[in-house]
Amino acid sequence: MDFLRPASWEEALAAKAEHPTAVPIAGGTDVMVEINFDHRRPEYLLDLNRIELLREWEVGEENVRLGASVPYTEIMEHLRAELPGLALASHTVASPQIRNRGGVGGNLGTASPAGDAHPALLAAGAEVEVESVRGSRFIPIDAFYTGVKRNALQPDELIKTVHIKKADGPQQYSKVGTRNAMVIAVCAFGLALHPETRTVRTGIGSAAPTPVRAKEAEEFLNAALEEGRFWESGKIITPSIAKQFAELASGACNPIDDVRGTAKYRRHAVGIMARRTLGWTWEQYRGTGRTLEGAA
Repeated sequence: MDFLRPASWEEALAAKAEHPTAVPIAGGTDVMVEINFDHRRPEYLLDLNRIELLREWEVGEENVRLGASVPYTEIMEHLRAELPGLALASHTVASPQIRNRGGVGGNLGTASPAGDAHPALLAAGAEVEVESVRGSRFIPIDAFYTGVKRNALQPDELIKTVHIKKADGPQQYSKVGTRNAMVIAVCAFGLALHPETRTVRTGIGSAAPTPVRAKEAEEFLNAALEEGRFWESGKIITPSIAKQFAELASGACNPIDDVRGTAKYRRHAVGIMARRTLGWTWEQYRGTGRTLEGAA
C-alpha cells in the first residue's frame, strides 16, 4: 500500500487524477477501521490532512460553506445557530476523540446508509461541491447517494465543500442506537422546517440501502400545513396529521434485519421519530413568534 501525501489541493487533485483508485483519508474514522479489520486493502491512500482548504468554513449571507474536513466538534461549537440539525447529528457521532477528527466529507465519501450526517444534510437540502483536474461541479444531496456505500463521485473527483443553506426555521435530529455513545445508528431521522418556502424536508438514515427522504410524507405534510393555514396561524398540528405523517415516513423505509435491529423495528422507530421531531420543531416554530402573518 502506497501513501500519497499532497501538500496542496492542486497536488491532491493531480494525485487523484494519476491514481483514480486512491482512497482519500482525512479523519480516517471509517477507512482505518476497514483497513485494520482487513476489509479493505487499497493500492494507494491519499492523505488529505495537510490541505488547510478542507478545514475551512465560512458563514455567508444565505449559505454556510463547510470544508469537507471540518471536524464535527467545530460544527457543534460554532455553527449551532446556522446548522442546528447538523449540529445535533454531530453530537451523536461516536466519541469526543472521533468528533475531533471526523468530518462530513468522510461520511459523504463512505456513503454508508448509517452515516450520522446524512439525514441532516438531506433535510437541509445541501449541495456537495466536488472537484477534479477537469473542473468542479455541484451535486444536490438528493442525487449524491447512488447505492449501498456508493456515491456520485467520478473516479478522479474529491469532495471539496458542502454548501448548506442557513436554517430559516427549526431543525431536529433523532437517532436510535443500542447504547448512548460509540454506536452505529439502528436508524435515524432528520427534519427541517423551511418557513420561507412553506416546506418541510426530511432525512432517514440506516433504514434503506441509501440515506433517503420521506418524500410522500413531506408532500402530505406540506399540503396539510398549507390547506390548514398552519404556517400563518402557528396553531398546533392535529394528532391525525402527525399520525399520518409518521405512517408515511415509516413507509418510506426499506430496511433489513441485521445484528443491530430488525426491519420491523426500524420501520416502527422511524415512525416514532418522525412524529416526535415534527412535534419538537413545530413547538419551536410556534414559540419563536415567527408565524408568516406575524413576520409580515
